[in-house]
Amino acid sequence: MYGDDGVASRPAAIELVQLGLAQVVSGADYLNIHIRPWPSKRTVDSQLQDLEELTLDDYGVCLYPLSAGMRGVRLPGRLTGRPYARAMARGRGTLETAYFEFAVLEQYRNDGRFRFNFGDGGASMWLTDEASDDDDVFERDHVGLSHMGFAYDLSRYDAGDLTSPIERRVAVFYSDLCTLTPEHQRRWETYEVPEDNLELHPIWWGSQMGHWGDAVGPFSHLFLELENLNELSTLAFSEPMFRYTEKPADLGWLLRPSQREWDDFVLQLDKALSDNLRPQFFDQVGIPSEDPTGQRLGTLVRLDRFMQNHGVTESEARKVLEPLRQIRKARQKPAHAVRENLNDRTYIHQQINLLQEVIGALTGVRGWLSSHPACSEWSNSNETLSVYPL
Repeated sequence: MYGDDGVASRPAAIELVQLGLAQVVSGADYLNIHIRPWPSKRTVDSQLQDLEELTLDDYGVCLYPLSAGMRGVRLPGRLTGRPYARAMARGRGTLETAYFEFAVLEQYRNDGRFRFNFGDGGASMWLTDEASDDDDVFERDHVGLSHMGFAYDLSRYDAGDLTSPIERRVAVFYSDLCTLTPEHQRRWETYEVPEDNLELHPIWWGSQMGHWGDAVGPFSHLFLELENLNELSTLAFSEPMFRYTEKPADLGWLLRPSQREWDDFVLQLDKALSDNLRPQFFDQVGIPSEDPTGQRLGTLVRLDRFMQNHGVTESEARKVLEPLRQIRKARQKPAHAVRENLNDRTYIHQQINLLQEVIGALTGVRGWLSSHPACSEWSNSNETLSVYPL
């Protein structure tokens, strides 16, 4: 609303706002008034004041219908079968979020046609270029979401009680959900949950709002510690300790509290830790690859002996490396037994606790290794980052 037409339509606009059928968005709300990311948080009186003070020379204001104002309005046929496009047409803001069960991500993570990327506070998925060019891939599956976040209901969470619920959800902007094909919109709709007690992950939300990151979650923290250990081992012994320090794209939170999910997580974590240790590093520091009987030594045994050879007591080395040994032991169980895929809600707690134990082990090794004379000038460039456990 601006100019002559805006002033002329003011009485009708005032009535719509007073009846709760429409909402005023002005420069007091957002820099670009032609996009309404969320409903205005201003009072009705403040919105009415914008209308009453509107002049011919003003930049103008925008009037957006609310859900009450769209009730009974027939929507275009092109929106049929598109529940989230219809929701926006009925008044949802572009950056309002809908919430879903975590298992909604399962199809995309497990489908090789999609590239799936897990973060601490969010995820993304998109159809690969190869699949996009494949004539056998249905048009309905040409979808992607780049800005999915996580949200939590921790109202009943107790860190000391493994049975207390941690409700982890997926949060997606309505404007992104609208880009999905009708088939995928309807699929997501079947996983939708109420937003009661949910809080968006602060790392994800901060990144979406354009804030510089000043915190990391446990997965990022773990791989930062691997990076630290590589820097220190290279300074001290001219060889990096780990093969890679980049988090595998699909390593992340359990999608379901099931035995299969847990076993797969343990497998991936062990690959990133024990399997990731470089034999060349241990060769460089003089730790043999075999015992006196010719039996090959595992990487964790070689790491233990390396630490003991450089002043760490046997009990201290065993204590620091115990979380890594437990992961290796847990990884071996599925290989030697037929296991039912049972659900166990304590897996959600166990995953959080295990990550903290692993990070504690890595920081312990880092603290010891940083005392090497060749590392005297080394500093942890990530020391000031805050860490979120979830």
